[in-house]
Amino acid sequence: MNVSGFDLVFYGAASFSMVTTAVAITRSNPVYGLLNFVLSLLGMAVVFYTLGAPFAAALEVIVYAGAIMVLFLFVVMMLKLDRTTVAREASWITSAIWIVPILLGAMLGGELVDVLLQKTGPGSAHQVISPQAVGLRLFTTDLGAVELASMLLLAGLIGAYHLGRPSSEGD
Repeated sequence: MNVSGFDLVFYGAASFSMVTTAVAITRSNPVYGLLNFVLSLLGMAVVFYTLGAPFAAALEVIVYAGAIMVLFLFVVMMLKLDRTTVAREASWITSAIWIVPILLGAMLGGELVDVLLQKTGPGSAHQVISPQAVGLRLFTTDLGAVELASMLLLAGLIGAYHLGRPSSEGD
């Protein structure tokens, strides 16, 4: 199997991204989890670049790792989480809640193994996708996905506010 430098960078960045994501979701401190997730997003930017999408890599760094994750980090830092909030969140997590993430992670790992075993992996065809093609696709055929992503981010911010608000007598 002939392995090029791009393949090594791709697999290294993909592995780095998977490990930092796993670390991010296992941290009990939300600030450390978000910082690890920022590292994961930077690793994904390298993956996009090696796949021939430098514009997507730049967007990953500027929009996700730069703007959105910093916003989430400020929200989490301003929440003033105390021990009762952390204990309340810990009581919500049961072993059954890990079934879906474990299945999704196994699917992702299976796809990674499939790509590693095939010769038609990410290193076989390095073509550059223009920013115009990305914008055209995002705002024509994939407009619904863009809107759903923005709604998901809004729901995350509302959820973070709800978890961090002072508890009233009725809660």
